[in-house]
Amino acid sequence: MSGAEELLRSRGLRVTRPRLAVLDVLADGGHLEVDEITRRVRERLDSVSTQAVYDVLGALSRAGLSRRIEPAGSPARYEARVGDNHHHVVCRGCGEIADIDCAVGSAPCLEPNTAHGFEVDEAEVTFWGLCPGCRARRSADV
Repeated sequence: MSGAEELLRSRGLRVTRPRLAVLDVLADGGHLEVDEITRRVRERLDSVSTQAVYDVLGALSRAGLSRRIEPAGSPARYEARVGDNHHHVVCRGCGEIADIDCAVGSAPCLEPNTAHGFEVDEAEVTFWGLCPGCRARRSADV
């Protein structure tokens, strides 16, 4: 039995070829849109519908095996890095996303003044700026 199969079973999920393929794609790294994940899964499997990929991503996210992020003005992205309370930086120019480790400490690393009765277990911070490539293009345009 593979590590991915054990991981799925440990979270109470059935082992299916689409789930294994999506986990494999996410394991390659990055912050991927559903269309890109679907394209890569189709390279591994004979066929899979986009809806099936959405369903798998939903199940994996609910099980804590993937993370869905939604930067403002951008489609949802998915990543395999979970459970470590990291944050993201997004380029305003090209939309590139990179991980940033939490600088404060353990989860949730930021505490709200009031949680309105919620038990807060994670803080999601998005930093915005320009990546090195977009900064270079901007300087060249001046």
